[in-house]
Amino acid sequence: MRYLYSALFYVLLPLILLRMLWRSRRAPAYRRRLAERFGLFAAPPGQAMPAIWVHAVSLGETLAAAPVIESLLQAYPDHRLVITTTTPTGSEQVQALFGERVFHVYAPWDLPGAVRRFLRLIRPCLLLIMETELWPNMLHYTRASGCKIVLANARLSEHSARGYARIGGLSRDMLAELDGVACQSAVDGRRFLGLGLPDKALHITGNIKFDLELDGDMRARAASLRDQFGVDKRAIVVAASTHPGEDERVLAAFSQLRRRLDNSLLVLVPRHPERFAAVHTLCVSDGWQVVRRSTGVIPGTNDDIVLADTIGELLLLLGVATVAVVGGSLEKHGGHNVLEAAAWGVPVITGPHMYNFSQASSLLCDAGAMIMLDDPAALGDSLEALLHNPQQRRQMGAAGQQVVADNRGAKQRLLQLVAENLVP
Repeated sequence: MRYLYSALFYVLLPLILLRMLWRSRRAPAYRRRLAERFGLFAAPPGQAMPAIWVHAVSLGETLAAAPVIESLLQAYPDHRLVITTTTPTGSEQVQALFGERVFHVYAPWDLPGAVRRFLRLIRPCLLLIMETELWPNMLHYTRASGCKIVLANARLSEHSARGYARIGGLSRDMLAELDGVACQSAVDGRRFLGLGLPDKALHITGNIKFDLELDGDMRARAASLRDQFGVDKRAIVVAASTHPGEDERVLAAFSQLRRRLDNSLLVLVPRHPERFAAVHTLCVSDGWQVVRRSTGVIPGTNDDIVLADTIGELLLLLGVATVAVVGGSLEKHGGHNVLEAAAWGVPVITGPHMYNFSQASSLLCDAGAMIMLDDPAALGDSLEALLHNPQQRRQMGAAGQQVVADNRGAKQRLLQLVAENLVP
């Protein structure tokens, strides 16, 4: 079945290239470094050293992997760290976080030739794949090269499991290539087993996103930003990682809120950079006074919205929030990370579509740290009620921080699994 898949990939390649060029109309980085997608790039320095390859798809996976990568750099100084991403935002974040300490290149498209060229240049001894990024040729040829493969911080929603089940034979073949799967929860583990993962490969390690550390520098930057935004004088709603259709819902809810709290401020953080201009136009056309974060302008008392048109600042911006609304949940996208807000002690509101983060959502909801709306249309009422109840906000914030603290330790368990698979 993998041969049929590869043939189909080759047939679709012109359309894939056209899609990249189309996306580059708004995000020019998509048409740059295209040769890397075919496994064509200069070999990294230090070829005599063994390589650990970490694959993180985009910005979110890169941020989640960052503490693990830092630990790998410290624990294995005699190894090269090779980090691959598939998106420009992920690439920019790798370079911002690690610079020359790692070698970054775009992951090859899942074509036999591209994957084999990549492996000849990198020669990894371990591939660490963040979350659930399974590609048949990547797994097949990596395993055939003698490299161990670990799926890290793995999650598998019921929705995704049904999709993999439709290609059952190919899914079983892919899972058979894995030496270890570090699952976020037992529920995720059972779904992997149901798709054919061998029992011996399953490890329940927890979610490394609970191991988020807010260091002194981050706390100091957030404190400074809170002063700039005037958090002691007005409520600040951070709408994080919004998708098309969600910005309109957030703006409608904010309009309702402003009728009661006329000095509140909305910080709107679109999920994808190519949407920054369109979201700005949407806000301005609705009559809002908007400050673009990229300009460095501090919002004044007459400003309504800060548009976060920057990369990698979401965690910092959540540190100024009175309440956080997490996107991807008001429309059917499966939600996004709710633990960053919880780590700051910020109450969280989401829509009903949180199936990609079901475990974290359940823990926060059960603890009273998060409100999951049955109907996204209720967002305005929920914001209004919460912003008029400081005691509830304090209780929710403290409960969220406790949930994060109680579930730490996944990173260390994952690193132990890495160590076991690095043994010759």
